[in-house]
Amino acid sequence: MPAANDDEMVTDVAMNQHPLLALYDEALPEVYGYLLHRCGDVATAQDLTSETFLAAAAAVCAGHSGPIGIPWLIGVARHKLIDHWRRRSREERLLHAIGGSGIEAEIEDPWDVQLDGSQAMAVLQTLGEHHRTALMLRYIDDLPVRQVASVLGRTEHATEALLVRARSAFRRTYEAEVGDDA
Repeated sequence: MPAANDDEMVTDVAMNQHPLLALYDEALPEVYGYLLHRCGDVATAQDLTSETFLAAAAAVCAGHSGPIGIPWLIGVARHKLIDHWRRRSREERLLHAIGGSGIEAEIEDPWDVQLDGSQAMAVLQTLGEHHRTALMLRYIDDLPVRQVASVLGRTEHATEALLVRARSAFRRTYEAEVGDDA
């Protein structure tokens, strides 16, 4: 039997066992088009399309029992897009707060700098874990200082001091990196 027939037979068996594989070619342009139309960015739409199919495959492997079709995949894509917007909003709040443009930041730690988002996120990853965690809880997760203190097991005053040190460390590192790039 020629190799092409073996490949076709394996593909037929796989598609019969996994309905998502049989739907993939038809659903891919639909899911991608849905995401591209709503986010307007090719790279983001491609990433979210991949995330959608990975999540769908995980659901199928976990025993999803409902009907699997394009509407179901569009629903998964919609959830992925919403997650993307939420993540992006949290990151923007963090950058806004760390950049000193929030009311609290202006009072406590004014810093009039336009931050580069990708560089700011890279700098955040270089900070010590305690500084990074405090900044992320406060500005990405948008928790009030009292809740950040509770999560970290600190007093409110100790947490406020930690946030001041964390913002200062972020600023020093960011300015040093921006200076190196210039």
